[in-house]
Amino acid sequence: MAILAVLIPLLMLGVVLVLGRYEELLLPQEDAERREAAAPAAVAATPSPAPAGTPAPSP
Repeated sequence: MAILAVLIPLLMLGVVLVLGRYEELLLPQEDAERREAAAPAAVAATPSPAPAGTPAPSP
């Protein structure tokens, strides 16, 4: 019984990992679309190359 308590969770983990790999192989385009969609957002989040001079004087 103790052997089953150790083997069953390990086998279930193996099955989950294999199914994850199978899904990646079956649907590679969805992952590529996510990467392409994230790239423009990362470019837009970068600050503009404005000079970091002193602030304008107060009136």
